[in-house]
Amino acid sequence: MKITYPHMGLLTIALAGFFQDIGLEVVPPPPITKKTVNLGALHSPEFACLPLKINVGNFIEALETGADTIIMAGGTGPCRFGCYAQVQREILRDLGCRFEMIILEPPQGNWQGLFRQLKRLRGNCSPKMLALAGLNLWRKLKAMERLHKKSLKVRAREINKGDTTKAYNKGLGMLAEIKDPQAIPQVLRDGLGLLEEVPKDSNSQPLRIGLVGEIYTLLEPFANLRIEELLGDRGVEVECSAYISDWIIEHLVLNTLRLPAGLAVKKAAAPYLNCFVGGHGRETVGDTVRYARRGFDGVIHVLPFTCTPEIVAQSILPVVSRREGIPFLSVSLDEQSGEAGLITRLEAFLDLLAEKSKKNFQLSRKKSLFGKIGSNAGKWR
Repeated sequence: MKITYPHMGLLTIALAGFFQDIGLEVVPPPPITKKTVNLGALHSPEFACLPLKINVGNFIEALETGADTIIMAGGTGPCRFGCYAQVQREILRDLGCRFEMIILEPPQGNWQGLFRQLKRLRGNCSPKMLALAGLNLWRKLKAMERLHKKSLKVRAREINKGDTTKAYNKGLGMLAEIKDPQAIPQVLRDGLGLLEEVPKDSNSQPLRIGLVGEIYTLLEPFANLRIEELLGDRGVEVECSAYISDWIIEHLVLNTLRLPAGLAVKKAAAPYLNCFVGGHGRETVGDTVRYARRGFDGVIHVLPFTCTPEIVAQSILPVVSRREGIPFLSVSLDEQSGEAGLITRLEAFLDLLAEKSKKNFQLSRKKSLFGKIGSNAGKWR
């Protein structure tokens, strides 16, 4: 069995370690490129959302490099993510691909189905080894997320552009190589130390922007056109509203135990959206309200083109913006989106925020950035 899975930000690194810990041969999908997206878009329904198309491209490339088993998450509710795996399976079969797909559905109070699928995966791995591998995955994921949060603060204040990204990538590489779970705390400290060593402007007063929206496009840098780096390079401090560890706690722990989850976000969203609309639609509204009340300068709403839950949230955000006094920008992404269009929109938005807050953002790399991406400029929706 040669396992592969879709790319999704930091989860990709943690999953590789988990599958190796339980004795499986891992064939990670190649890094996402324009070719990946084009492959997925070519073979997917036209109005399918960007994450599905990227996933299809991931699977095609991974199968071509020797994978024979695909691990894919399932879902429930109005969001189309719940039927991604089935749609992707049929697409790949129509292409003549030979593979097995194991779908890990959220237990929703019933763990038997999830345990049956995990049993197929673990082979000769004992339950104790499986539990230890899961614990290692969790610890590694939490450490990488902590490193990520730190990098967002440091990048907004760095003096030499690119230093934060280099230190962050080095820290991630160190965490990815860990085999002994006991070493994670020390390696995390070393990674945080690398970020602390990045020369920073101590007098900087950066704009603060919250990122809200659909979880995949928030967490996968290729899907969101590296929006965190683009903002950080302009001296903007970014805070992401969603992390995989939060999703795990909500769907695999709290929902299973029939305990309430995300109460603060739901309470904040209630005056504007008081019901579940699928995906992270309600969280988008609630997190925007909370960012406003925490004094953030603005919010950027990131969503895949045609994402139904986020379209619902998008229609409500103008009301939230007026009543809570926080500007917002919605960025809808598909396979035709390009960095040039995104940079133009971001800089116009930052100009407005800077004027409102009397803070500054950096434009020093504008020309060089446009020089690099000019040939890749795409249509913007």
